[in-house]
Amino acid sequence: MTVLDVEAVKAFVAIADLQSFTRAAEALGTTQGAISVTLKRLEEKVGQKLIERTPRLVRLSAQGAVFLEAARDFLAAHDRAVAGLTTERRRFALGIATHVGGPELPTLLARLSAHDPALTIEVRLEDSRDLLAAFDRGEVDAAIIRREDDRRDGEVLAPEQFGWFATSDFVYRPDEPLRLAASAPSCAIRNLAIEALDAAGIAWTEVFLGCGSFAVAEAVSAGLATSVFSSRLAPTGTVEVSRRFGLPALPPSEIMLLSSLSDARSRAALRTLAAAFREHRPPGTIGVPTRKSLVSALDAVR
Repeated sequence: MTVLDVEAVKAFVAIADLQSFTRAAEALGTTQGAISVTLKRLEEKVGQKLIERTPRLVRLSAQGAVFLEAARDFLAAHDRAVAGLTTERRRFALGIATHVGGPELPTLLARLSAHDPALTIEVRLEDSRDLLAAFDRGEVDAAIIRREDDRRDGEVLAPEQFGWFATSDFVYRPDEPLRLAASAPSCAIRNLAIEALDAAGIAWTEVFLGCGSFAVAEAVSAGLATSVFSSRLAPTGTVEVSRRFGLPALPPSEIMLLSSLSDARSRAALRTLAAAFREHRPPGTIGVPTRKSLVSALDAVR
């Protein structure tokens, strides 16, 4: 009878979901070489090739696609059994910047909670600068934020590129002020946009001032205005209009993680969440997570 190793199955699911040996190794806290060896041993044990790998592509084989759902069930059953033996309750406060977390965030957190029932994550959504101050005061144990200054004590998770987005039928006439949608006046992204327009000598007017980035996204999706978004969080149904309207380029930034957690299991949970934010690039880049695969990233690291 074939006996499956939990860590080997975990490695297989991580590779399948993240489409990368490197990111799977990061999420599991190991090396690319070690995870490759682990997968090879699993394939030898089951007698099937589960992952196909080329220099530019990592994907499931036909046998791997069949095995994936059963592998998830296997890991879920293991997690439930272990959780049933755990009586220690743990909690930590996590700050996530409003312009970093996307609409998939609630699903990510829900899956992380199901992943470790003994852990409670208290989430705080605010501007990056406010969360940085809260972290320094000890009010949050960890924060995933947009880099606001030259601070170097955090871990860089991903580059962040910004652009001007609007619906494809949005009309802008150069002889009229550019219609903007923005969050609160203190919002760093709003200030980034306004500073760039002022420097380029482009007149603008705010036609929508919303509470939070999601409200702004709705206004842009409705065709009311244009606004600045990171490329990975642009509203559905919008397009990048910088070149089309002659709008100024925007400086890049980075998503960074700050943490003071010392508990090993809490740190592992945070590492799992951080893996979902790593290496964001424009949709269509081979092996890079999109919004949909961000959700599956948590399944990959049970």
